Amino acid sequence: MNESQLLQLARQLSAGELSSAAFLDALTALQSSGTSDAVVDLDRARRCGFPEVVYAPGKSSAAIVEICHRLQAARQSILVTRLVPDQATLLVQNFPHGIWQERARTFRASASKVGSTEVEVEALRGYVPVISAGTSDLPVAEEACETLAWMQVRTTIFPDLGVAGPHRLQQRLPEVRTADAIVVVAGMEGALPSVVGGHVSCPVIAVPTSVGYGASLGGIAALLGMLNSCAANVTVVNIDAGFKAGFVAGLIARQRHSDENQPPR
Repeated sequence: MNESQLLQLARQLSAGELSSAAFLDALTALQSSGTSDAVVDLDRARRCGFPEVVYAPGKSSAAIVEICHRLQAARQSILVTRLVPDQATLLVQNFPHGIWQERARTFRASASKVGSTEVEVEALRGYVPVISAGTSDLPVAEEACETLAWMQVRTTIFPDLGVAGPHRLQQRLPEVRTADAIVVVAGMEGALPSVVGGHVSCPVIAVPTSVGYGASLGGIAALLGMLNSCAANVTVVNIDAGFKAGFVAGLIARQRHSDENQPPR
């Protein structure tokens, strides 16, 4: 989008030649920034509260870097998911202030530095702990944590609290009962979200993982177990979908702590 195009739209709106809805549609079209491989939705932050997230599979390393440059040029934060090391290496070279989390397979960079210009960093808002049933579930749990960090939501990971050792969860309950929402990641039979849900008063976002032996069917057993949870505060995302769980939980936390939702003093 350039200045002359924006001025022309503003004049048309002022003269009554464009309705408000048509003006917004035209603005959205101008803000879509194309690359050789993708059309970057630079208006998503306005519509949905957060910038577009880059899903790495199927994209070349160069294409991912190009997309991220478009996002940062528009002063939007960057989150890339499901990266392989070669893709991540090029991102780190181009965005040295970013964070590559190898186990989560994510890369994130804030909009706080654009060239030499400093942009105010938003304070953390809300609290979403991430609980993993076992060590094997940690890659998915870390993806949820990195998503929450990108959303500027306070988070803590609690690893290895699965139902095989129920005392471990009991010991950590005081630390999670103050949460706005909780992400629970589990494979095998997927029982942990129901147990957590029976102890807390906030939403529990359950993530089935593909961890388990043959009868786990690549996470389908855990998915079906979570969908059939008796705990009324448990909802479920897709298999291995750490990003989706983190994003939904982050939205819940941020909306609970948004300024407009605060009671008058």
